[in-house]
Amino acid sequence: MLKATLLKATQAGGKILQEYFNGSFQIDSKSTVNDLVTEADKQAENAIIGTIRATFPDHYILSEEAGEISTASNIKWIIDPLDGTVNFAHGIPLCCVSIGVEKDGEMILGAVYNPFMNEFFFAEKGAGATLNDQPIRVSGKSHLANACLVTGFPYTWEEQDNDPVAVFGRFIREGLPLRRLGSAAIDLCWVACGRFDGFYEHKLNAWDSAAGFIIVEEAGGKVTDFSGQRFSPHQKKIIATNGKIHSELLDAVNGK
Repeated sequence: MLKATLLKATQAGGKILQEYFNGSFQIDSKSTVNDLVTEADKQAENAIIGTIRATFPDHYILSEEAGEISTASNIKWIIDPLDGTVNFAHGIPLCCVSIGVEKDGEMILGAVYNPFMNEFFFAEKGAGATLNDQPIRVSGKSHLANACLVTGFPYTWEEQDNDPVAVFGRFIREGLPLRRLGSAAIDLCWVACGRFDGFYEHKLNAWDSAAGFIIVEEAGGKVTDFSGQRFSPHQKKIIATNGKIHSELLDAVNGK
């Protein structure tokens, strides 16, 4: 029932995004002028939470716009109704619904749906990962020098020795292909299906990474924090790879 509800909720959110895309909708700012929220975010979130609540009225919910709806349940739904809001607001079809399900602090299910590319990623703990119901695996690249990477930038950060611009600059000077798509959930899924070999980001929220995290792991990849410890969506810093280049990317991001 958890899986069926997850799939239904993800599809419900995606349907709302399709209805609003390239149309007229209100756009507001949150923490900074470019940290956006749209009517589509809010309506998709309402559809997702409504779908979950219809079957599981007592489950814990953590969602980007609604915040924490805390209960005593050991099941937590971690929801980003629209990951890639800036892309969405500019008519760029790299955006998605991302929903992860956590049980007793462990990710057990994840779904990421980009309705504009008709790509539905799904993973269940111990059962592998799929794209449109077909099994996916991470890439086989074994050296960072041959890798294609992806990253994202936070809206704000304090300048420091190893900040996002410093790390980005090192990769550019080394001639590595490094992309910035604007959706962490899509970044992670594209690592999972082998389009990218590695992803890193300095400052994510749980709803950005929860679903993509389990999708990468179930596709055979590796996900850690910047210290190399196993990742949790409730951490900010993430490195996700095919596993083969993980140590190299970890050292490179840390300036070693």
